Amino acid sequence: MRSTYTVRGFQRETAAAVHEAEGGTLVTITRHGRPVVHVISDERLGAMLETMEFLADPGFMRQLKRLKAGSGKFYAAASLAE
Repeated sequence: MRSTYTVRGFQRETAAAVHEAEGGTLVTITRHGRPVVHVISDERLGAMLETMEFLADPGFMRQLKRLKAGSGKFYAAASLAE
């Protein structure tokens, strides 16, 4: 499977490139050897946006720093109230 297409190649093989992107591959479209467009699946884009939202949350970042420092607390899921 290819993950890089020229603009002309992408025009000829759009269905194959979209199929690759749906499978999770980052597809790059190039013009004159330089990347100009990337095609990704909706699922992958959603995961990226969710990650960006977490990273933009100051509270989450504080907890992540505590976890990396070894001072985070973990609780069993069964101990959480419904």
